[in-house]
Amino acid sequence: MTEKHTESYEVVVVGGGAAGLSAALVLGRARRRTLVVDAGEPRNAPAAHMQGYLSRDGMSPAEFLAVGREEIARYGVELVRDRAVDVTRDGDFTVVLASGRSVRARRLVVATGLRDELPDVPGVAERFGDDVLHCPYCHGWEVRDQAFGVLATSPLSVHQALMVSQWSKDVTFFLHEVAESDLSDDDLRRLAAAGVKVVPGAVAELVIEDDRLTGVLLADGTVHAREVVFTAPRAVPQTGLLEKLGAEFQETPFGSYPVVDPTGLTSVPGVWAAGNAMGFAEQVVNAASGGYRAGAFINGELLFADLDATP
Repeated sequence: MTEKHTESYEVVVVGGGAAGLSAALVLGRARRRTLVVDAGEPRNAPAAHMQGYLSRDGMSPAEFLAVGREEIARYGVELVRDRAVDVTRDGDFTVVLASGRSVRARRLVVATGLRDELPDVPGVAERFGDDVLHCPYCHGWEVRDQAFGVLATSPLSVHQALMVSQWSKDVTFFLHEVAESDLSDDDLRRLAAAGVKVVPGAVAELVIEDDRLTGVLLADGTVHAREVVFTAPRAVPQTGLLEKLGAEFQETPFGSYPVVDPTGLTSVPGVWAAGNAMGFAEQVVNAASGGYRAGAFINGELLFADLDATP
């Protein structure tokens, strides 16, 4: 029987989005043997464009990632389309891929992002990224001054309804499964001050005509004409690898995320988290910055570890 060969790298980056590619770019330029494992499921895939990234404003997410892959390849970074399904540690790390391949790494970057769970309302998933949106900073300018609806998913949705009023003065807040009694006096006062109309009652579906959103249908049969709907998906962090390694987590209003230091280092020595794997609000530009920071600190740590181990 032939013994199965396990390839060794200095760093394995799990996740090929902005955070992972940015970390890999820094590491490749630092002449570190680096592998990126990319499952090919970016969170922003439904969006036609991304905004707010200086010099890349309006670029499509697919183009952004394609350019990033080309850049890391210039520095010898390897990228494999696969999924990391397990990880163990015995000094170094062994990462097992869905294909059956195993790789070793001295350091690990987990940049696996998160998955959005959308409200179970007909039309929401079908229109997500078009005229059903979640982030006004990402899409508000493009839909400015249109008739907005905000579909509540929790009492925290009040914040979203108030925020989007910066981009349109015609905002209707659909409470859906949130009771009006769940809103505080401050919530109601601020909604009124922003000119946001509050509509109680469950939403039955979104009205789609000629491939565009035209309204919100309530369970009682009433229809409110709307052109855009904002809603907050439930964020599901993809942190299974960190859980397997025993990383410490902290609860937030947006889910459970790893405890990290300012560089992204988790409670597990040698393991960094970057992008949406470490927090809900990491936009593309923030994720790229976090990946850069992690990559730079990893290189420095490896350098001094090797120097200190030299007789």
